[in-house]
Amino acid sequence: SDLGLNPGNDGKLIRVPIPALTEDRRKEIVKRLHHVAEDHRVALRNVRRDANEHLKKLLKDKLMSEDEERRALDDVQKLTDGHIAKIDQASKAKEKEILEVK
Repeated sequence: SDLGLNPGNDGKLIRVPIPALTEDRRKEIVKRLHHVAEDHRVALRNVRRDANEHLKKLLKDKLMSEDEERRALDDVQKLTDGHIAKIDQASKAKEKEILEVK
């Protein structure tokens, strides 16, 4: 992946030298973290979209009342918001951990 690691093979061992954690390297890792977090948010929104489409199909097929559909859509939105908040919280905690110089 896009981590800046260059493995070397000497015939018996594969060596992966890991660069020192300089300030620039830490910022690169944080940037990668933000991309991964955004990918997870997008995936979660796609799941929400699929669930909403499924609920609307149930309403259209008259397997669910409008009130039940509205309640279910609200529940899906609450779940989505909760999980996005968890992703954001984990991302902020990991960013703080990465940028912390020990």
